[in-house]
Amino acid sequence: MPLAERPLSPHLQVYRPQLTSVLSFLHRMTGVALAIGTLLLVWWLAAAASGPDSFAAAQSLIGSIVGRLLLFGWTFALFYHLANGIRHLFWDAGYGYELTTAYRTGWLVVIAAVGLAVLTWLLGYAAGGAL
Repeated sequence: MPLAERPLSPHLQVYRPQLTSVLSFLHRMTGVALAIGTLLLVWWLAAAASGPDSFAAAQSLIGSIVGRLLLFGWTFALFYHLANGIRHLFWDAGYGYELTTAYRTGWLVVIAAVGLAVLTWLLGYAAGGAL
């Protein structure tokens, strides 16, 4: 059978994104963001151990608006990945496969991740943790 006659599998251009597929993609992307953010954390810790000049340079980046946005994104990624991981544990146990339950828990994961990230930052600033 020539290549041109082979059937093609439907892909992203055929299917409309659904909440479950978007959340699955977001779970993978937050995993990547956590890995990259952890490298930033290691750099910051290494700078702290290297002396005041290195730490000041690292702190100037992390304390900037861009740095804080990256930290907030990392915080959201952490809570999203955690909440969605718990959701997947329930799926592994055989619970939550019904469509309405999958959508309800999907939205719960998003709301929990946003809420926990905002709460963490509010508590951090309230405790005097301004960078």
